[in-house]
Parts: sequence; structure tokens; C-alpha cells
Amino acid sequence: MFMLACLTLKPAQYNMTTLKLKLLFTDRKQIIEDITKVISLNNLNIISMEVENKNSQTQVYIETRSSNNSPSPGKTIESLDRIQDLIAISRINSMPLEIREKRLKVILDSTSDGIISIDKNQYITFINPVAKQMYGWDLPKLTGKKITDLPMENHDLLDCLEGKSFHNRKRNVITRNGRFQFFSAGIPIMDSTGEITDAIEIMRDMKQIKELVNEVTSPSQFTFSDIIGTSAPIMDAIGFAQKIAGSTSVVSIRGESGTGKELFAKAIHAQSKRSGKFVAVNCAALPESLLESELFGYEKGTFTGAKKNGKQGLFEIADKGTLFLDEIGDMPLGAQAKILRVIQEKSIRRIGGIMEIPVDTRIITATSRLIEEMIKENKFREDLYYRINVLPIHVPPLKNRYTDIPALTDHFLSRIAKQLGSIPKKLSEAAMDKLINHNWPGNIRELKNVIERGSIISDKDIIDANAILFGHEIEKTIRELRLSPVSDLQSMSLKEKVGKFEKKILESALTQYPSIRKSARALKISHTAMLNKIKKYGISIK
Repeated sequence: MFMLACLTLKPAQYNMTTLKLKLLFTDRKQIIEDITKVISLNNLNIISMEVENKNSQTQVYIETRSSNNSPSPGKTIESLDRIQDLIAISRINSMPLEIREKRLKVILDSTSDGIISIDKNQYITFINPVAKQMYGWDLPKLTGKKITDLPMENHDLLDCLEGKSFHNRKRNVITRNGRFQFFSAGIPIMDSTGEITDAIEIMRDMKQIKELVNEVTSPSQFTFSDIIGTSAPIMDAIGFAQKIAGSTSVVSIRGESGTGKELFAKAIHAQSKRSGKFVAVNCAALPESLLESELFGYEKGTFTGAKKNGKQGLFEIADKGTLFLDEIGDMPLGAQAKILRVIQEKSIRRIGGIMEIPVDTRIITATSRLIEEMIKENKFREDLYYRINVLPIHVPPLKNRYTDIPALTDHFLSRIAKQLGSIPKKLSEAAMDKLINHNWPGNIRELKNVIERGSIISDKDIIDANAILFGHEIEKTIRELRLSPVSDLQSMSLKEKVGKFEKKILESALTQYPSIRKSARALKISHTAMLNKIKKYGISIK
């Protein structure tokens, strides 16, 4: 147990010596009484006293000031040294409260937020340099001044002394140092009895907030903290990837298309602390001849159309960094042999060249294909497979991590809102049910597209289930609209057309299945969502 008591008394007006001491006692009653008796007998004034009780010992910090009749500091220490159960006594330069106040001031002065506090009489008790700059107050000393005596457009902080608080108030202050736009929040400070003793205001620059939002929605460097999800499968994958990020061994990332394999590769590179670049190449997107020139580069005059000075390959560009070979399962056998050689020899040879160029490039591969089956079909080299499968990571499909869908959805909605300069929309319960009940063959890439589509289709702040359209539903909707008469197309909005189409699907399901619950199961939505839709469209149940 640790207890701290602090006593501060108003100093007497003497121009005498100040003495600060630390005394350690075996814990017992009347220690403070004995100390104050000695201080009184020596005609000293107590400025402040702090007491700590810990492990059957009492530690007392005391600051005194001498009067005209006080003995020397040495004599005072001798008098205190005679108190019963005293273990040690020593002089100190600062009281614990002074140290805490200085430490807190350094922290508050160095923060990027503006901070100002006032006491119950409206006098400034603290203001840091950022707050001074934001309000344009250039006076050297503001502590102790009444805040109402300073130029200030609003007095919201004074309302905090009445028990009110405020959050995210937009401020626009023009000073001699320029224009400052910031969000402001203020709260009252109360003592243990509930009485308001102070008020504090915190100001955050809008530009910093925008930069923070940009970094969250579109990070300049992708790290493991940017991978969204807390489900067991994704946490297992992240945990293993973090563990092996610092090694130099080849990493093989396996997973279905759209699961975020490249994001894992970027996060591994970021945590590896390698000084070189992260370079990615899609092996499936390039023909064999072009793939080799991209990977290994070429010497000047190698072929018609080549650059006159030759060209560096991606292995050279990624030297001391990471080369991400995406969809390595689609790499031609000829290129596979050359990749194997680079892994073994740690060097490359440009097309048309004879020099071996050493490279320190960490290789990360990724594929959505079953390499083991490709080996049996002689479409992938077995020796390369064992070289790249040293540290395999499996990125789980979205259907195995449904609990992450709400967080992923919020992330995509925030990113869309940022691009449009608007407030992020939300999903209705029925819309979220529809997302969770979908099988997600396209994984996170498909989820992103569905959310973006729903955000555009919905003209409300809440996206309902009828704006959540999967690939097969879009095709059906287009066919439905193609068959609609022109007059109907002109008289109905897209949302109304989608609703009309959804109603027909519901009616068809209710006709084919004997119960509402089985109809909901067939449509892969919850029973509650089915009931809400029946009520919404006024569908009669026979």
C-alpha cells in the first residue's frame, strides 16, 4: 500500500533561510506531532510537508523557513535527529510536489495541443506555449492574470466554472501570428467534495486532426496496427507475421484472392526495419520475357527498344529492402528457375550481361493457388517450393472472420467519407445482418466494393439493407430495370427500383418455403431482418 499526504501552509513574510529535509522513520503514531513540536521549539515556520507511508515505514518531506530567532540549519537537523524511531535524515533540493509539478509542466509544454486552466476566481493557473500562440497572447507571463482581462472572443471556459462542459467547438482565431483553426474542449475540475475548483480547456489544431485522419484512412507506411480485425484467425496470422518479420528468410503468404496478402507483406517489411524499398510485382500480369527484364534488368543494346544505358531490375531496386512477388504461382517455369538461383546465390545477372551483381533483397511471395497441386501437374518447381515455403503465413478468408466485418465496414465508410469530404454513414441493423450472412467469395475486396456501392446508392445517413447489393443482385437488378417500361424508369428513383426488386425476391422466397424462418435462411438473412422487411414492404403472409 502507498499513501501520500501533503500539507501546504502560507509562508510567513521573512527574508530568511529555507530548509528542505527528508526524514525516514519506523512507522508509529505521533510522528508528525513530534516533528511539528521540534519545528515550533526552533522558531521555524512550516512551508509545506508531505508524508508517505510504505512497508511499515514513514517518510516525511518538510520545507521550513527560519525566523529571526531560529537556530542554524545544522542545529535544526540535530534537534530533529533526536526524535524517536528516526532512521535517517538528509537535506534535499526539491520537494516531491515541486518535482511532480516541474515534470507535469515539461509534459504539458511539449504537447502539440493547446492547454489552459483557470481557478474558480477566473485567474490563469497554467497555459502552455501552444495555447498562447493559438489565442495570440504574446505576454511573457500570463499565469496569475484574470482571463477576462485578455482578448478572447468566447468565454466558454468560464461556463465550466458553473459546471458546464463543451466538446469539439470549432474555433477560428486571427492573430498577428496568423490564422488558427482548432477544435476546443473544456471540462470543470472538482475536488473530493464535488466543489468546482478549476476549469481546463484543451485545443487541437484542425490541420493535425486532418493529417491524423489521412494517415489512418490512407497510411503512408502500412504496419500491423493498420490491419483491421480482432478475430482469432487474423490475430494468429498477425502474431506469426510479427514474430518472423525481423528475419531474412523467404516468407510465403497464402490466401484467397482479396484477403489482403500484399498488406501483410508491407507490414512485414515495415517491421523488418530494412533500409531499402518495398517493391511489388504481379507475376501473373506480365509475360515471361517482360517479367524477366523487370526482375533482373538488362544491359545496354540487349534488344531493340531497350534503353541506351540499360536498366536496373527490381531485385537491384529492392536491394536492402523487400521484393514482393505476388501470384508467384502464375510465374512461368523459366523465370522460376532464375528466382531459385537468386535465392541460392544472393546475386543476379542482367539480361545480356556477364557480371554477377550481389543483392541483399528479402523475398516475400504470395499466391492464391494450390502450389502442391501445381507441383503434381509439373506447373511449379518443387525445389523452388521448398525454398519459398520456409515461413508460410495463411491469411484467413473473410468467411472465417465474420466478427471483423463491423470494424472493416466502419473503416471503409470513413475512407469513403474522407474522399467525399462528408460525415461517415452508418449501417442499419438489417444491412449489417445481410453482410454477416453473406459468404464473401471475393473477401475484403468484395466487402469494400459492396460498402462503396451502398454508400453511393443510399441517400440517407443510415444505409439500409436494400442498398447492400452483391454481384449477383446487381445483374438481376439491371435485368429487372431493362425489362421495366420507360415511364416506370423515369418515375422511380434507383432506391425505389431496388426496393421494388427486393420486395419481389422476398415474395418469391415466401412462396417457395413453408415458413418465414426458412425463407430467411434461404436468403441468408436473420429472422429479425426478414420480419422487418415484410413489415417494411407490407407483404401479406398467407
